[in-house]
Amino acid sequence: MLALYDEALPAVYGYVIRRAGDKNVAEDVTSETFLAAMDRARGDDPVEPTIAWLIGIARHKLADHWRKMQRTPTPVEDVPDQPGGDEWDVHLDRMLAEFTLARLSSTHRSVLTLRYVDDCTVSQCAELLGRTVTATEALLTRAKRAFRAAYPDHTAPIVKGGQS
Repeated sequence: MLALYDEALPAVYGYVIRRAGDKNVAEDVTSETFLAAMDRARGDDPVEPTIAWLIGIARHKLADHWRKMQRTPTPVEDVPDQPGGDEWDVHLDRMLAEFTLARLSSTHRSVLTLRYVDDCTVSQCAELLGRTVTATEALLTRAKRAFRAAYPDHTAPIVKGGQS
């Protein structure tokens, strides 16, 4: 575990900070991740630690934090670039998605982030959020509807000086 620490720390911290958006939270969750990993490595059934395994622990620790604090991050930094697309358009799309997520309730941000940014299945989202699969499916439906409603209409004319 100690041999992996130097290599894994930036990866785990980077994963958490992009989702938490707060340095203090990211540091706390990263520490909790490594403490939980050490407990598991010292246990009766030790696991061979890898960076992917540590990030999995970090995802669970971050979900625990969100449940406790009733707030979620809004980053969408991991959205892949569109092939052949303009880099500036991709950046603007990310900013608009972050802006829209920030306007949603913490519960809606949580489920959308887990499902579409972290690529969790609905059952994984349910487990991480402490809900049933059916309740999580309904929550996803409401969250997607809320996201669409909050998403700015880019076809509306820009109003300047009180005129449209």
